Amino acid sequence: LKRLAEVCAGLRFSKPLIVTDPGIVNVGLLDKLKEVMDTTGLDYMVYSEVVADPPVETIMECLDAAKAHGADGVIGFGGGSSMDAAKLVALLLKSGEKLEDIYGVGLAKGERLPLILIPTTAGTGSEVTAVAIVTTGPNTKAGVVANQLYPDVALLDAELTTGLPPIVTAATGVDAMVHAIEAYTSLIQKNPYSDMLAMKALELLSKNLKPVIEDGKNLEARQNMLFGACLAGQAFANAPVAAVHALAYPLGARYHIP
Repeated sequence: LKRLAEVCAGLRFSKPLIVTDPGIVNVGLLDKLKEVMDTTGLDYMVYSEVVADPPVETIMECLDAAKAHGADGVIGFGGGSSMDAAKLVALLLKSGEKLEDIYGVGLAKGERLPLILIPTTAGTGSEVTAVAIVTTGPNTKAGVVANQLYPDVALLDAELTTGLPPIVTAATGVDAMVHAIEAYTSLIQKNPYSDMLAMKALELLSKNLKPVIEDGKNLEARQNMLFGACLAGQAFANAPVAAVHALAYPLGARYHIP
């Protein structure tokens, strides 16, 4: 995280929007980020109202905040929901497209703003995928899949995950494992590259999930989980997830379960 000033300088933006959620604020993680951001001298703004399984209204509210700030870059800081919201805002603000027009695969045509993603859970792999998920109704979700959603930089810092409670550590860790398993067993676009990523991811995740649940301050295990989740994200970016994640759409939208 201490290298963030260097990363921001490399991307040459001056007014970034930081996208995060109330939980990150409450546990003090945002303070760590702001401490580093203050060393950059950048005119940043924080939007911290992202909720789990973010609805369209949250994306639009975040987009309005970015427009009001005159944001020329976006930093997603948190779990998958915050990172997904950051991806979409970075795209919609620059491209001018409407969210409802880009649900699906490869329908977004415009460019996005500079984008940095910083995960605070070892789970979704969203920091290295071209996917963003939105809750579109009481029981429905939709996904935007577009190459523009890949960030310029994914920044992994295990110290940001040490405060995760065991239940969240477990749920997000299993999510990452399932990404690797589904990518490896997928019949669609399965290839040697995705297999390599999935196998290494599953090795790191399976060896470190129990230790990190038992001792959340185990920094080496936390780093291995974060790296494993990132590799699993890359695996399913190259060979897609399947039935388990198809089930996650209605179950997550209706019951808000991990």
